[in-house]
Amino acid sequence: MSGGVYGGDEVGAIVFDIGSYSFRAGYAGEDTPKTEMPTHVGIVDDIETAMETEGGEVKPPERKHYMDTIHIKVPRKKMDMVSFLKDGMIDNWDVFEKVTEYVYERHIRSDSELHPVMMSEPAWNTKEKREKITEIMFEKYNVPAFFLCKSPVLSAFANGRGTALILDSGATHTSAVPVYDGYVLQHGIVKSPLAGDFVTVECRKLMEELNIEVIPPYLIAGKEEVKENEPAKWKRKDVCEVTKSFHNYMVKDVLQDFAASVLNVADQPYDQESVDSMPLFHYDFPNGYNCDFGSERFRVCEGLFDPSIIKDIPGNTMLGAGHVVTTSVGMCDIDCRPSLYGSVIVSGGNTLLGGFTERLNRDLSAKTPPSMRLKIIAATSTAERRFSAWIGGSILASLGAFQQMWISKQEYDEGGKGCVERKCP
Repeated sequence: MSGGVYGGDEVGAIVFDIGSYSFRAGYAGEDTPKTEMPTHVGIVDDIETAMETEGGEVKPPERKHYMDTIHIKVPRKKMDMVSFLKDGMIDNWDVFEKVTEYVYERHIRSDSELHPVMMSEPAWNTKEKREKITEIMFEKYNVPAFFLCKSPVLSAFANGRGTALILDSGATHTSAVPVYDGYVLQHGIVKSPLAGDFVTVECRKLMEELNIEVIPPYLIAGKEEVKENEPAKWKRKDVCEVTKSFHNYMVKDVLQDFAASVLNVADQPYDQESVDSMPLFHYDFPNGYNCDFGSERFRVCEGLFDPSIIKDIPGNTMLGAGHVVTTSVGMCDIDCRPSLYGSVIVSGGNTLLGGFTERLNRDLSAKTPPSMRLKIIAATSTAERRFSAWIGGSILASLGAFQQMWISKQEYDEGGKGCVERKCP
């Protein structure tokens, strides 16, 4: 396959990066994705469209899918919120296809057969899922060329490294993945469920503890200003009866905003005396209730680094962020360890919590062998940290040297979906 077909300025490749919280898509060569939309989709079974056919069988109702931020936050009767991912891997293919069609139509605004596609995948993706996605992209979307690349490798490239240890803390899990010369060392992958969703659950526990009722914006028709710590005065909006999954999704949205605005990771193991001296932080809830938060700001996040303080979990064996890194490096060959400790790359939306990298640095400095030089690399801008895999894909797919790496349509037609295992390490 000639290098000039898809390279250069003729036709831009499209980069898809699927994270557990959001789906990022855009053109290769650009510095940020064109769109970022939630991986959650609202599904409504339209009962009125259920029809009885001539044989007396009842045709199932049509399913309506609502996606993207503006559509899924509208309360609708019997709308269930579902994610097409499980453990970071695509699990619900029908919903995934609906989301992909929506992205092409609304955001890319171009036909799929005109653009090669570079797609990120989790480092632990299975052979069956890799083959299935290759088949869908070629058979359904008729793309001219395709490439699957592991997210940690792309994050390493985004930071200008071929060898690095990627600590990625997103919505559903925190993982440490060693990358050596552009290849993932599979035996060194370590995962922990302590990530963004865990922080949200801890925020919910905190609200219950402080007797603060979290009212999502969709229920609020109007509110009055009240003084600090006074009960909120707000009017309830008359909305249709919604499902539990929709209500929980909207409450979670408020708690995520609270976490991003208020929470902080203590720069040393949690100590009540030292955090009591820290300044308070003021927060206004959607219904008008407002108050100051003090030591709670630090206590909620402490479990990310010190799982032993988490209540409600007997026999807790989960690993904190620092421990995930040292365990992963320890599972790699002794010759690789200096270069992995020398570039620990921090990525994922959960790492944007205030003080995350400082605490990680402190924890790792205490655990790193004295003979190793520790260096933590964390992009300063939020976009670079959250979209690092997408940015890596954007760089890689636009490189001239990469153009002969694609799986072309011709290769797929000749070799079938199995060629993904051969061409995409």
